[in-house]
Amino acid sequence: MVIMCPFMSESPVSSVKKHSALAPNPGWRKKAYGLAAVFMMGGLITPNVQAQSTRATVGAYCQQLQETIDQKESLRLAGLNGNAAAQQKYQTLIQQHGEALRVCRSRTWPQNQALWIRLYPCDLKPGVLDNVMDRIVNRGYNQVYVEVFYNGQVLLPKSANPTPWPSVVRTPGTEKLDLFAEALKKGRERGLKVYAWMFTLNFGYTYAQRSDRQQALARNGKGQFTLSITDEAGLKPTLTELTSEEAFIDPYHPQARADYYQMVQSILQRRPDGVLFDYVRYPKGSGTSSIASHVYDLWIYSIASQQALFNRALNNKGVELIRRYLTRGYITTGDVVAVDKQFPGEGEPLWEGRTPTGSRLPSASQRQPMLQQELWFLSAAHAVQGVLDFLTIAASLVRQQGLPAGAVFFPEGNQAIGQGFDSRLQAWDRFPTWMEWHPMSYGICGNTSCIASQVQRVLGLAGRGVQIKPVLAGVWGESISNRPALEAQMEAVRRVAPQVNSISHFAYSWQEPQSDRDRKFCKL
Repeated sequence: MVIMCPFMSESPVSSVKKHSALAPNPGWRKKAYGLAAVFMMGGLITPNVQAQSTRATVGAYCQQLQETIDQKESLRLAGLNGNAAAQQKYQTLIQQHGEALRVCRSRTWPQNQALWIRLYPCDLKPGVLDNVMDRIVNRGYNQVYVEVFYNGQVLLPKSANPTPWPSVVRTPGTEKLDLFAEALKKGRERGLKVYAWMFTLNFGYTYAQRSDRQQALARNGKGQFTLSITDEAGLKPTLTELTSEEAFIDPYHPQARADYYQMVQSILQRRPDGVLFDYVRYPKGSGTSSIASHVYDLWIYSIASQQALFNRALNNKGVELIRRYLTRGYITTGDVVAVDKQFPGEGEPLWEGRTPTGSRLPSASQRQPMLQQELWFLSAAHAVQGVLDFLTIAASLVRQQGLPAGAVFFPEGNQAIGQGFDSRLQAWDRFPTWMEWHPMSYGICGNTSCIASQVQRVLGLAGRGVQIKPVLAGVWGESISNRPALEAQMEAVRRVAPQVNSISHFAYSWQEPQSDRDRKFCKL
């Protein structure tokens, strides 16, 4: 069952904290190649591709062989030390590796294999970004999703940052250095497609602290902002826990919209190969708060959102009942009687999506339960529609540039639960069908069955022609945190969804934990 929104139309994952302890077993490559022989029998890699891969110095899953990895790294280091001949050979080799990867991926399932990554200021040091992109190519990825907006900061140079968020790179003397532009350049030199990956409704702590942006923050019926209900949480197997950085905005607020769309346009000026929108939802609470079952649980109490909800009324009776329902969380028979007396010239209270009961008006006591239930569904649908409109406008900016836009979501984020809904209210089945859909298939059950079922659920609800690109979490060659190895997860997806030809893996920090730690904590 999914969230139903009576007035919705198509018009106007979560990134999580990286786990520094998830270091893969040093024997990951040996294990991966051993499993390749098994999967070749099932058609995952065809014999012709394997022969081509051998000639092109790549192995199973289009991963570079250790011998060529060592050669490339030696040339990179020599070039950094001033050896011009080595630098030239290095440049030639990365182009050869890019071409070998292109050929291998064109004949190996999946044709597109992407990796999610967060960049750090130290990536601007000479040779560091080269090394990062080399590692991505070495593991057989031909796409990389670079995080450009997260935790209240943006990957724009300080001298060209018109947004209300601080730049990721803020070290004195680096004001004009454009880390995202460098990532685009370095990635493309190696044949990688480089997407921009950004948070959506989660604007971050820095935004929430601005005195001139308080009205743009999401607020529930208890008067709370999202920051006031979240606690710092370590990475758990569900990958969904809230952190103190999660400050969500009201998607109906014009200031929030203006700020975000300006940021999107600034990112688009760098011409990425696509843009992915994450956090296209409201926060996920814990315990009973993970279910929105009362209007007070909905993040629709900021001034802009309330006014937009009042505007959905089609007569005065509708406005007044909506107002009373939002204020108290329920309506009584007395409210129905009072509204009838206040506007005697009107028939039934009306709002978008509501069908009148007929010419004969039932008594107030008969109408009260029905009206209260309809007001609940109206309020939930209103919350969902704000997210959809916010996403669609942002994604349309990308589409206007002729670039692909995608949305990241949880397959279970759109469920009805009892009398309520999953608190994320992530109605992804209503996302524009012209967008890429990236379901975060992070199910944990000790095997791949729950992961496969998540992908199947998305395929079952998606319209014809929608590009489904599952996101998997794990590492190569071994099970970790009760997650099967990536090879097993991918084979499970292939069995239930052979039509899928694009898969991404979360994340670089899991695949290369030492590299990620070194880059994260060094000083520029």
